[in-house]
Order: sequence, then C-alpha cells, then structure tokens
Amino acid sequence: MNLCLMRCSIFLGTTFSFKKSHPIPTDRPLIIVANHQSMHDISPIIWYMRKHHPKFVSKKELGKGIPSVSYNLRHGGSVLIDRNDNKQALREIAKLGKYIEKHCRSAVIFPEGTRSRTGHPKPFKTTGLKLLMKNAPSALIVPISINNSWKMSPYGKFPLGICNSITFQAHEPIPIDGDLDALIAKTETTITSAINSFK
Repeated sequence: MNLCLMRCSIFLGTTFSFKKSHPIPTDRPLIIVANHQSMHDISPIIWYMRKHHPKFVSKKELGKGIPSVSYNLRHGGSVLIDRNDNKQALREIAKLGKYIEKHCRSAVIFPEGTRSRTGHPKPFKTTGLKLLMKNAPSALIVPISINNSWKMSPYGKFPLGICNSITFQAHEPIPIDGDLDALIAKTETTITSAINSFK
C-alpha cells in the first residue's frame, strides 16, 4: 500500500531516495526520530524501514479522513495522541515504548510536534521522545533527515507540487546511554545538520 502511494507521485514527477550511512540492526527496537515536513514523510518511512515494523506517534486528527493512512494509523499498532490532553498523550507514548521494547519493533516520532511548511526545522519538544527512551531502554535511536517533502504541499492540500526530489538520510544509530537530554540534543543536531533549508 505504501509503495503504491509513493508510486502515485510519479505522475507529478516526484522521486524518492532513502540512504543509510550505517547498518541498522533488526534485532533491537528502534526509536526513529525525524524532522517533519508533510504527510508525504510517512509512506516512505514505512516502506524503506519495513523490516523494522515502524509504528507512529501521531495526532488523533490523522486517525480519520485520510484514505489508507488513517486506517493504518488506527489498526497498525501506532498511537494517536490528543495534543490538548497531556495525560492521554503521555500515557499512549509510554505504552508504545513498552510495546517496541517487548516486541522488538520501531517507533517513529516527529519531535517538532507539527509539520514545517517551509522545510525549516522547528525546535524539538523533548518530553515524548524522552518518555519513549525511558520505556524502551534497549532501543537504538535512528535520526533521519528529510528534505523537500514540504514542497509537495506548498499551498496546503491542493495543488500539489511537481518535479520534487524527496530525500531521506538515515544516520548512524545512537544507543540510549547516559544523559537523555544530551542524547536528544545530539539527535537534533544530527538531523538538522543534513536539512538543506537549515544550511
């Protein structure tokens, strides 16, 4: 399904590339941390990281109204959080952390909290990411830098952008060891250093 969603973009002249600078093991849970530029970030991560069974931390509004994507978020093991209810959000994120720790899966989180409509990264909100790390202590953090996805939706849902090259760069996995704030800062720096609009 996610491959088909990506292939549909061919008619717009869109290309996708996913690069890994280091091997990513399949025998440990992962916390995939990425900047967020558009809805077009999701299908490539699911497809290219499919060996790791990615689950998402998503806002509850995405759980309905988007064909195939909403269904996958509701029934594929992801968690839908209410950004106006901190207790519910933290409870769901903690549950996801425990789930990936137990079943050796991966959790995807966009710590900016919302999409960047210009490609320029927003400061990370650390609470959710830190909670995932505490509940999945054996996980590796996998930073991913996303470029040009925002150009697919420069005016909102319509019209879509054309002839864009969307790139995903997966960086060296980082073990959860030591001060969590320092690890999050390192992860954020790694991601933003490879975002074109940030240079």
